[in-house]
Amino acid sequence: MHALDWTTVCGYFGLMLAIGWWSHRRVKTDKDFFIAGGRMPWWLAGISHHMSGYSAVLFVAYAGVAYTDGITVYFWGFASIGIGVAIGAWLFAARWNRLRARFGVASPLEFLARRYNIPTQQVLAWSGSSLKVFDVAAKWFAVAVLLHSFAGLPLIWGIVITGTVTLLYCTAGGLWADALTDFGQFVIQAAAGIVMIWAVLAELGGVSGLWTLWDRLPAGRTSPVTGQYTTVFLLVYVLVKTLEYNGGMWNLAQRYMAAPDSRAARRGAVLSAALYLVWPLVLMFPMFAAPLFVPDLADPTTSYAAMTQALLPPGMIGLVLAGMFSHTMAMVASDANAISSVITRDMLPVLWRKARGFDEFQRLRTGRIATFGFIALSMVVATQAEHLGGVLSIVVSWVAALMGPISVPLLLGMLPWFRRCGSRAAIASWAGGLLTYGVLYYGLDAGPTATVATPILVSLALYVGLGLVASERTEQVDEMLEALDQESPAAAPATPR
Repeated sequence: MHALDWTTVCGYFGLMLAIGWWSHRRVKTDKDFFIAGGRMPWWLAGISHHMSGYSAVLFVAYAGVAYTDGITVYFWGFASIGIGVAIGAWLFAARWNRLRARFGVASPLEFLARRYNIPTQQVLAWSGSSLKVFDVAAKWFAVAVLLHSFAGLPLIWGIVITGTVTLLYCTAGGLWADALTDFGQFVIQAAAGIVMIWAVLAELGGVSGLWTLWDRLPAGRTSPVTGQYTTVFLLVYVLVKTLEYNGGMWNLAQRYMAAPDSRAARRGAVLSAALYLVWPLVLMFPMFAAPLFVPDLADPTTSYAAMTQALLPPGMIGLVLAGMFSHTMAMVASDANAISSVITRDMLPVLWRKARGFDEFQRLRTGRIATFGFIALSMVVATQAEHLGGVLSIVVSWVAALMGPISVPLLLGMLPWFRRCGSRAAIASWAGGLLTYGVLYYGLDAGPTATVATPILVSLALYVGLGLVASERTEQVDEMLEALDQESPAAAPATPR
């Protein structure tokens, strides 16, 4: 990398820190820190939701799949999210917002104690938090791989540099810092994506390269499905992403909760869905073209970095690298904020009696400590990512397969159609899905379709089945679900916690 590239990257990091420091002054209470006090504009909530949904894994692991298998990665990796978030705009976005407005909820899992019971809430909190440590660690490792590819920087230093910058602004400014840096990162990523696609089209002979490229690629690269990434895999991914990106991945629920009202939450979800359907195509077009520019790579995950170095002049490489950082830092910061809210408001009060009497200042301080600890732990785990199966294994096999069983009782528990499902159904669904994954992945060494599809289908069957044969319907649950289902705030029967 040229000195101009390092200047661009350092300027990007400095901007993120400045936004974090500015946001610090807006955070007065724990609800400001976790849900922006319910004052986030719908367009900022939508952009933040989008930016918090994918990371540098796109430019490493997914770029590797694009290099070897072609456009299939767009369909199961991103079109599935766009469809899922669009479904969530109808089903979940407004309900998350009403949980905040009508029940005083400031954590994605806070309502589970009322919907089921405290043991169910704690099971989902501990398992989801543990999984997120490994998920975020994979993101740090992906960024480190990019820095190593561009600048020869040792992997551990890549983890330390990006992790430390994120830790500082996220701990200082909470969700306001996350959302505002998400917006700044979106602008930077847009500029970087346009620069990269312009460079590729210039090499392909102009704008006509958008439609002439496909005949020049190796056979099979234009099929939405392949032998490994089948139609069943794609359809199950739509189900997984519908649950994951509408609250199953807790940080994204916070964007709906932070909007001023349920209508704004829906509008933010629609904006995010549209971005997921369109913007990844801009980012991934150079990845699809990579076999023409850097053929026969020994490691396909380095294809995007190799293309950037081959096609862009000094200064522009730094801009594209900053754009890659932007996705990871956006996702990790939002994950850390969500996890800290769960630790502060859901886990710690159960473990430590004194925490139940914390005032707003004490909860805010605890949230910052939890954010710091979570990011630091994920950075330590990231140094061992290669021994855990690599980035793609963690993100696709672990997170996609395990997030489903954790999400089923959380998301479906908000819908009136499942009012008969109680704590037994929730815990059985969670345990059955995780056990199924363990048998398939570690016992039978099953393929990706079975590993991702079977756990969530088992969880759904157990949750719905137990609700039908062993109903746990209560008047309290009926009142909560009715309040979440109605537009008028006057319909809420409960007092905020």
